[in-house]
Amino acid sequence: MTTESKESAPSLAKDSAQFERSRAKKQRKKAITTWVRRGVWAIAAVATVAVIARAVKPKPLTVQVGAVTRGALQVTVDEDGRARVADRYQVTAPRAGMLSRITVRPGDRIARGAVLARLEALPEPLLGARDRAATEARMRAAEDGARQARANVDRVRTALEYARRRADRARDLHTRGTISQVEFEQSESEQRSLESELSAAQAAVRVAVHESEVARAALGLQGSGRSEAATDVTAPVTGVVLRVQQQSEGVVTPGALLVEIGDPSAFEVVVAVLTADAVRVREGARVALEGWGGGHALTGHVRRVEPSAFSRVSALGVEEQRVNVLVDIDEPRERWSALSDGYRVSARISLWEQPSVLRAPSSALFRRAERWSVFAVRDGHARVLDVEVGERAGADVQIIRGVDEGARLVLHPSDKVVDGVAVSEE
Repeated sequence: MTTESKESAPSLAKDSAQFERSRAKKQRKKAITTWVRRGVWAIAAVATVAVIARAVKPKPLTVQVGAVTRGALQVTVDEDGRARVADRYQVTAPRAGMLSRITVRPGDRIARGAVLARLEALPEPLLGARDRAATEARMRAAEDGARQARANVDRVRTALEYARRRADRARDLHTRGTISQVEFEQSESEQRSLESELSAAQAAVRVAVHESEVARAALGLQGSGRSEAATDVTAPVTGVVLRVQQQSEGVVTPGALLVEIGDPSAFEVVVAVLTADAVRVREGARVALEGWGGGHALTGHVRRVEPSAFSRVSALGVEEQRVNVLVDIDEPRERWSALSDGYRVSARISLWEQPSVLRAPSSALFRRAERWSVFAVRDGHARVLDVEVGERAGADVQIIRGVDEGARLVLHPSDKVVDGVAVSEE
């Protein structure tokens, strides 16, 4: 081997090693590039599948959701009412005559027996001889009837005293066993019959006396029979003048309304309620009175539900059957002193109330095969549940069984909401 050959051998070996290292590096780089390319394609494939799956998968329905809670529930009837004086007296003309100008005014406080108006006698030509003679005849007939009734009272009283003595003797004889039970009961029955007859006879006396007084008042006569120039119309009770029907002087007929009086401290509220609601109103039920003009609501209670209904045409032209519910105000008079006769109030009558019940929004309920059902939101899906409901109060309804407290219910479910559908809350 020459010297040149000896020097070139290490150089060739070195070049060969470098070539091998370069080739290995290229192979590694190529392998890495291949795996990176494969990874990118895999990621792109996964992303494409996810996009396709998301596009194919239905989107959750957006729904309104309400919760089942526990709390107080009150069922009420809300109607407009009218405040009025409970005891009012209409003072009418006792006879025909010329009414003098009435001086009292609405709001004046008057005492019992105070003169409210005066009736002057009508001019004689206005009362013909025939009418006067007929009135006098009625007065004489009433007086004769009173005398006849008194005589009948004396007769019945005498017969009753005799019957009582016979009954006492019959009772004694019956105790000894001398007379039969039938005879004893007959004497007792006769005594009771005469007692009833005596009461009827005494009532007949009072009726005859009243008829005589009416006839005398029509003639304008005093007890002695003197002609009375004028008749004073007095107040039957102590109170306040509520209304003056006829202020000016003029001719009035018998029974014409003159003045209306009452006690403004004795107030009541009249609420006209639909008969379908009135059947659930009970005496003593709590009532909240609002919208009367004061800054606070008044409390009261139902005193009476009138037994007879009446017809009323609503604002929509529908004929309704209503009944009056009378409400007493429980607040002190000082708290509603501004409330007066005829004022409008809004009454809220309590029909049913409980301090703690399970309640749900009534808009979540729907009918399904003669049952009430709801859609409960569970794990992002709507699940249909049958429920049993109780009382309803506005936007809430009592839940007896079917769902638990805290359950989330779909409100106003549409036709798209079915059992198992995915939903999302607004």
